[in-house]
Amino acid sequence: MGERAPNEMNWAGYAVSEQDSLKQKKIMRTMLNTVVDYRLIEEHDHIMVAISGGKDSYTLLDLLMTAQTRAPFHFTITAVHLDQVQPGYDGRPLREWLIKNKVNHKIITEDTYSVVVDKTKQGGTYCSLCSRLRRGILYRVADEIGANKIALGHHRDDSIETLLLNLIYAGKLQAMPPKYLTDDGKFHVIRPLVEVAEKDIINYAVQKAYPILPCNLCGSQEGLKRERMKEILDMLELEKPDVRSVMLNALKNVKVSHLLDKRFIDGARTDDQKKRRLTLLQQESCS
Repeated sequence: MGERAPNEMNWAGYAVSEQDSLKQKKIMRTMLNTVVDYRLIEEHDHIMVAISGGKDSYTLLDLLMTAQTRAPFHFTITAVHLDQVQPGYDGRPLREWLIKNKVNHKIITEDTYSVVVDKTKQGGTYCSLCSRLRRGILYRVADEIGANKIALGHHRDDSIETLLLNLIYAGKLQAMPPKYLTDDGKFHVIRPLVEVAEKDIINYAVQKAYPILPCNLCGSQEGLKRERMKEILDMLELEKPDVRSVMLNALKNVKVSHLLDKRFIDGARTDDQKKRRLTLLQQESCS
């Protein structure tokens, strides 16, 4: 184990020395800059890393474990994998990888697959219900193991695609924050990779040769809206190669006063203000 960084500002510099290539150093530095900028990890945190067996969660767990050895303070990591009892599922490669790399971990088996298939209407997509069920189980497990933070593997491209999905289909400006407090106030959900490009994660995962577990639920459906967002971004990238980076910067440079949300515009009446004004008028007319 190498020397620990003296403080957070030097953390990335110490941690990148553990990486072999320039690309690996880049992804570590990007992640730790996000961690420090948004205070995602603090002393004595117990972080539950949700690992699905995909490239993103493997990369997140691997980077966090390396960063942990050079951190300027102590924190704990527990990897949690949910076996959703999908047909053809084989979690042995993941389990063996966790044991080989001496990762503190917990594997939970819950048959959410049958519930999702049963409750989803013909022609519908599984993602929303599957995500809600999985999230509920992860929150329960985080409580059981005493974790105070839950780390997810969402990356830059996920956040940008979510922005487009909400803009086009939901009529709202919303992406993925680097962290948020759960509704019950028990946990902070953190996304250390939220500024990391998906292409960099793909390269990292290939170099590390992770034993990827296929998703036979989401991966079996075609025409998902998120895939369409990827296609739109790929098309824009042909004209402007750095479009994804520019969009990420836009998420960090919000001018709320130049939008149409009345909550952020001086002089605009909110619904509550309109109700109070109506009440006053009614009272005046009765007096």
